[in-house]
Amino acid sequence: MQPGRLEELYEWLRIPSISTGGGDPADLQRAAEFAAGIIRRAGGEAELATINGGNPLVIGELRANSEAAPTVIIYGHYDVQDPGPLDAWKSPPFEPELREGRIYARGAADDKGNFYPLLLAACELAQSGELPVNVRVVIEGEEEAGGESVAAWVAADQRGADCAIVFDSAMEDQQTPAITIGLRGCVSSMITVKAQPRDLHSGLYGGSVQNALHVLQQILVPLLADSEGNLCDELRAGAEPPSAAELESWEKLRPGQEMLAEVAATPLTKNSGEDFRRRNGAEPSFEVNWIEGGAPRTVVPAQARAYVTVRLAPGQDAEQIEAEVHRMLRRGVPDGVEIEIDSHLATPSLFAADLPAIAIARDAISRASGMETALIRSGGSIPVVADFAAAGIPVIVSGFGLADDEIHAPNESFVLDHLDLSERCAREILLALAALPQE
Repeated sequence: MQPGRLEELYEWLRIPSISTGGGDPADLQRAAEFAAGIIRRAGGEAELATINGGNPLVIGELRANSEAAPTVIIYGHYDVQDPGPLDAWKSPPFEPELREGRIYARGAADDKGNFYPLLLAACELAQSGELPVNVRVVIEGEEEAGGESVAAWVAADQRGADCAIVFDSAMEDQQTPAITIGLRGCVSSMITVKAQPRDLHSGLYGGSVQNALHVLQQILVPLLADSEGNLCDELRAGAEPPSAAELESWEKLRPGQEMLAEVAATPLTKNSGEDFRRRNGAEPSFEVNWIEGGAPRTVVPAQARAYVTVRLAPGQDAEQIEAEVHRMLRRGVPDGVEIEIDSHLATPSLFAADLPAIAIARDAISRASGMETALIRSGGSIPVVADFAAAGIPVIVSGFGLADDEIHAPNESFVLDHLDLSERCAREILLALAALPQE
């Protein structure tokens, strides 16, 4: 990547566009305006749109060299997670630093550094008059905080597109680029249990009154996986098994045992490694992410809270699973104890491996990279992908991050050479999509 382009990325990374709490709205505005400026300097059009008081969306357009060209949406997000404990960073999170072939900064991988080469490829093709597809640019500022604005924008959009490209994912490994055709959805819930008006002395009242932490623990147990790692049938309803093409692609990928070992993980069951692809791509999971209650002294806690998530497999209905989660939690609540549940939903998505857009992009990435491109499912969620799918727009989900990029953690980074690799692949995809059948 040319030095001037690298400095442009660094300048974007220096903006602390935190959307998850503790950020400055002015920084989110600056990050959005910065992205819009990249599009305008390439001769495109760009504006900032705010929906229901949310963070600004960047809506842009780069026109093709032909009036009969297909239309493609490219999507990324400029918002980032908060940096977490600053003393855990080896360099300041918003001062990009190049060390041992990696760019270290918050947003380097998720998603500024991952998306920037796609945006750059589209802009440079437009500037040179070589862009064979109409490119609509959508860059949001709430991906890390729910993505409500972009969901509303997609639902209201009348123009649509023949496909979308999302660079917010990762390679399978350093030698295997990937297209993610399946993403899990999510039912995330904040649970509050109120057992007493106030904390009580455990010596005077313990054993005679309800303990909010005990109640919380008891109602969570039925949602946990069994000894084989499987959820109950109610939470597995609708999960769609992988296709023959996916299974064939998975057989060529590195074993799941290696993927667990590279993060020094303790397997849930003895077959977690060999069953990794299915379990984390085609099955739901339930996790207790956080619990709070009581104090480190002799009290019976009056209130306890937990944040839990059910990752939904492709094929599952988010509202159906939400209702089941609420039912299972409420049925274990003792008389006199109050429970509040606040849930947020993200719909899973799955695209057929033989869709024209997927097939074209897979061939394009393989040509540009010189490596065979895998078809994978991801255990994570990208809410806008489901929004595009609901609008009838097939989505090419790719990206050039790696498992050790430390996204959402201190010392997030992105491999420097992957900026060039990503730009080459993005350019080839955009050129190849000229052959995309139009609706």
